[in-house]
Amino acid sequence: MTYTRTIAEKPDSVVRLLSCALHRIRTTPPRIITSPATQPRRAAVAIIIRVVPPPNTIPVPVDTPLPTLSQFFELDWVKDPLACPEFLLLRRDGAGPSDAVPGRASAFQNFTGDGTSKGSGKAGAHVAFPGGRTEEGDEGGLYTAMRQTWEEIGLDLAERDFAFIGQLDDREITTSLGKRLLMILSPFVFLQLTPNPLPTDPTDGTNIHWVPLETLASAVLPGHIGDKMNAKSRWSSVTVDAASRLTPRRAAILKILVRILIGSMQFPAILLDLPESDAIPGSSTSSSAALPKNGSYPALTQDKLEKGFTATKPLSGKDQNKSRHQLKLWGLSLGMTLDLMATMIPPTALPSSADPNKQPTPQDLYKVSLPSLHLPFHPVGGEGMRIDAVAPSLASVFPRFSYPDVNFWIWVFGKRYREVVRGWEASVRDGGSNVRRVNWSGTALNTFYAAVRKALLVVLVLRAIGVLVGLVFAGWWVFA
Repeated sequence: MTYTRTIAEKPDSVVRLLSCALHRIRTTPPRIITSPATQPRRAAVAIIIRVVPPPNTIPVPVDTPLPTLSQFFELDWVKDPLACPEFLLLRRDGAGPSDAVPGRASAFQNFTGDGTSKGSGKAGAHVAFPGGRTEEGDEGGLYTAMRQTWEEIGLDLAERDFAFIGQLDDREITTSLGKRLLMILSPFVFLQLTPNPLPTDPTDGTNIHWVPLETLASAVLPGHIGDKMNAKSRWSSVTVDAASRLTPRRAAILKILVRILIGSMQFPAILLDLPESDAIPGSSTSSSAALPKNGSYPALTQDKLEKGFTATKPLSGKDQNKSRHQLKLWGLSLGMTLDLMATMIPPTALPSSADPNKQPTPQDLYKVSLPSLHLPFHPVGGEGMRIDAVAPSLASVFPRFSYPDVNFWIWVFGKRYREVVRGWEASVRDGGSNVRRVNWSGTALNTFYAAVRKALLVVLVLRAIGVLVGLVFAGWWVFA
């Protein structure tokens, strides 16, 4: 069989890849998860993307007709090699479980997707997308995402500057080790169609960061694409105390015992190393007066038009007079980001029998290959499987334990989990209707954490037997 090339013939610039991603999101129906009667709670977040024009770009008149999605990526300032696509992240200082406000984003985004709190451990500050819980009176998830964004950072996504692109797949948020469903989360994607910077008004303790997509593309896109990116980010990890997730909050002695027996959990993270020019100290609210008179972005200072800052970290040596700050993107926020980045992988080949005048369908693409992100990690028990291709977001929220025997027993009890992932992969390759109809992610999540619970029980029993045998042997040695 011969193949003809498609989108990959075009330059793999971030703008071109973003165009591919947004068109794919707009034309691909998301997987919708219906809330069970026992847990009707839902939440929504807004993934906001903009393209920063090159320095000294001629401002666009306010009354200029807005482009369509296809027309947007044909605009001169968007196609310019110096244009910089970015997406919005929030850093919520001191947002822990005790700080959660009902109905606000911190009330659910303290969780990494498996119930692990971001407000404790070595995770640092909370980095997330704007959003929160659906409240009574909301007309749906899209309305929730727009309302919460307005309330939290003062950005009105209903204005003409923004276009709603589409929705990513729903996902389940559970308690620790997946024992109970907390809510269903829906991510919605928005694109700013205008080049002019927009003022924001974040709430106290909330800092805005516009992160270049190129920094993530270099870390997660396949090597032949990511290696071409100039900006780089690197993979790291976040360590969470397993005892704080498995024991009552005030049981200090039990926490120490579980910490010794179980150890800690590690989650993958992307380390975003942002330069000083991407932040502004303090938290004073920016206003329209702070914007440049010509309405365009000054070079490398676009974030100075926004309110928001994270603590800078001085460097040593020749850079001691400069400063940078680092953000860790992990857990639930990393999972949604990976789902977004997965849509940026361009299809590379199609069967020659395909109609050249017909837009290729997902079924055509997946029958040829199964594109995937470049992830340097695999879930415990998932080695050798393509979880990174079918669901990169799941690969980011499954923990790896610090004790090797815990990971071993997860693999032993993970047979059902592996069967689910292999069935999911086969369904994706065949392009069947089951890809969207079946809740593969929820099933994989449930089976994985069922294996984790069994593994922890076996480890605790074996540890207890070992301690008893040790005590009996010590007693026999002393009194014999």
